[in-house]
Amino acid sequence: MYTRIVLILAAALAALAAPGLARADTVTEWNLNASTVLMGNLAQGPQVALPHLAMVHGAVYDAVNAIDGGHEGYLLTPRVGTPFDSKEAAAATAAYRVLRSIVPDSQKALVDAQYAASLAGIPDGLPKTRGIAVGEAAAAAMIAARTADGRFGAPGFTLGTSGPGVWEPVLPAFVNDPNAWLRNVRPFLIESAEQFRPDGPSPLTSRRYARDLNEVKDLGSATSATRTPYETAGARYWAENPAATWSRVFRNLSAAQELSLAENARLYAMLYTTAADTLITVWSAKAHYMFWRPITAIRRADTDDNALTEKDEAWLPLIATPPYPDHPAGNPAFGTSVAVTLADFFGTDDMAWTDTTNGGVTRSFTRFSDAGEDVVNARVWSGIHFRNADEQGAKVGRQVAKWRERHFFGRAR
Repeated sequence: MYTRIVLILAAALAALAAPGLARADTVTEWNLNASTVLMGNLAQGPQVALPHLAMVHGAVYDAVNAIDGGHEGYLLTPRVGTPFDSKEAAAATAAYRVLRSIVPDSQKALVDAQYAASLAGIPDGLPKTRGIAVGEAAAAAMIAARTADGRFGAPGFTLGTSGPGVWEPVLPAFVNDPNAWLRNVRPFLIESAEQFRPDGPSPLTSRRYARDLNEVKDLGSATSATRTPYETAGARYWAENPAATWSRVFRNLSAAQELSLAENARLYAMLYTTAADTLITVWSAKAHYMFWRPITAIRRADTDDNALTEKDEAWLPLIATPPYPDHPAGNPAFGTSVAVTLADFFGTDDMAWTDTTNGGVTRSFTRFSDAGEDVVNARVWSGIHFRNADEQGAKVGRQVAKWRERHFFGRAR
């Protein structure tokens, strides 16, 4: 059975490399492997998958860069290896070792088979052997650095006295986020989860709060008569697992731009470490502000002491409300961190692409910033966030990305 899995994976990799299909290299191959395991078989949401993808791709970057030597290392000093070592073997080994340290025992056979299939395509010899050794070193450094980093701590947000403006578990499942431990995870790049804590929610009695509530009440309702088909499609597009959606976009963009293996290694490390720190910041702020979701606010608008709002006890959002507080919004934060990072890497905001979700929803963009703005709007169209939460989340993503730009992954000196 193990041999059969290896052969199937090897055939799949060959198909990816076939003319007319998206070009794959070892970095994108292991991005797909890691995404499949972390977000498919384990059904992990972005707040769990992104720190682990950051670990995988941070190690892959260090492994490739240790041989290439073109940029500053993340955990490893550049040029630990030699220019003759196999970057492919280094990348595959780093990804494999880190991913295997994360997944449960039930997934280890699959990851083992993925690694065997990956190595099978690299000619035997000293470059391969030395590349494997570099990958082992990069993985060991990452695993050591992320030991006892706060992952998988206590679940749930601390619930206090309920009242106007205070978050509590809501429809449909009344769940308290089992992955709320993300708020206590040690960041990858920034100094602390509080470094870029955003401004708080609008006061309940303010005009801004009333404007935001009435906007989401109208546009985000499951039965909205004013939300356009384009807006509905946007809400549904960004509601499908954002980490999986963006990872698919990354692979297609890198293939279309014909990036080298070293370029892919750096791009993916930049994207995932920035995104992970963005969500760590967001979850820390959610725990700090504990602000109620639109579904609660609208159904209890008679308690907010604001004459400009009116309750609707039967109101429901277009998209089911996630099990964590409103402010700030995670998806716009994530999307903006990605948009800024992509523009930084490619040196331009102007790049067009089209993507279709697994559910068959297609979205097209001509600029990275347009995608970031689309996510901000989509969470209002979805009925699950106030616009202020979206905009403050986007600000977090922008700030973390700019910090990374100034401090990490620069050219080797």
